Amino acid sequence: MEKMRDGAKGRNGSGGRAERTLQRDPERTRASILAAATREFAENGIGGARVDAIAERAGINKRMLYHYFGDKEQLYLAVLEEAYVGIRTAEKSLNLSDLEPEQGIAELAMFTWGYFLEHPEFLSLLGTENLHRARWLRQSTRLKELHSSFIDKLSDLLQRGKAGGLFRPDVDPLNLYLTIAALGYFYLSNQYTLSTIFGRDLMDKSNLDVWQRHIVHVTLASIRR
Repeated sequence: MEKMRDGAKGRNGSGGRAERTLQRDPERTRASILAAATREFAENGIGGARVDAIAERAGINKRMLYHYFGDKEQLYLAVLEEAYVGIRTAEKSLNLSDLEPEQGIAELAMFTWGYFLEHPEFLSLLGTENLHRARWLRQSTRLKELHSSFIDKLSDLLQRGKAGGLFRPDVDPLNLYLTIAALGYFYLSNQYTLSTIFGRDLMDKSNLDVWQRHIVHVTLASIRR
């Protein structure tokens, strides 16, 4: 009986204190919910994800989760938006406008590959949303502007390369980014089947390094004059 009381005290004590702390800090609470939801949706998809599990991971009750995000579908959309904001924000650190054209394209290719590699949850979320034909992503009012700004910066980088005689005049910035993203996404999202079929551990560090160099080589070769 004493152990039961101790256990209850622990749950109601530290757990309750953590929840009260979150209640007093809305930004921290929202971030905690999004982080927990990202893991849950990445692991189980929107169909298999459970609100109870998200609340438990975040250290809050369901009532608080609904207060911040309304329902499971709105939370899922918020997770998708945050995932895209994450990669677009990280890309800004490249400062593409300060780089020479070829260096800028190479840096973007390496960054994209590295980001995909370090954020498997991002690829899982993309896979889930594509299975649902972008049903939730279409509802976003944030993402078009976010991606439009990125394409504008990539277009400026390409234009400098075209003006300097480095790149073909017909290179399209969106097609270029699709090439970079596809080379990384296909490799990582199919790592298990491809490793099994061809008998090569695609996730071995030496193979990952080779593929990164391959991405840069293919990307630059596809746009040079």
